[in-house]
Amino acid sequence: MQRDTCAGSAIPRRIVGFHQDEENDWVADLECGHTQHVRHDPPWQVRPWVITESGRATFLGKTLECVKCCQPEAA
Repeated sequence: MQRDTCAGSAIPRRIVGFHQDEENDWVADLECGHTQHVRHDPPWQVRPWVITESGRATFLGKTLECVKCCQPEAA
């Protein structure tokens, strides 16, 4: 897993894929090995691109802030 110095509370990581969780919500797979939900749940989260395969494809390679990369690992 990649580790960078955390200047803030998260590190930008590229999206390398998507999958659906057990509740059929979309989850982005990040290059660091972590995952992040990318729900379209207006008005709180407006991400209409996640609903279609072509929309998700346009976000491959874009970055999301990975908070998990800055959290100490459980001992």
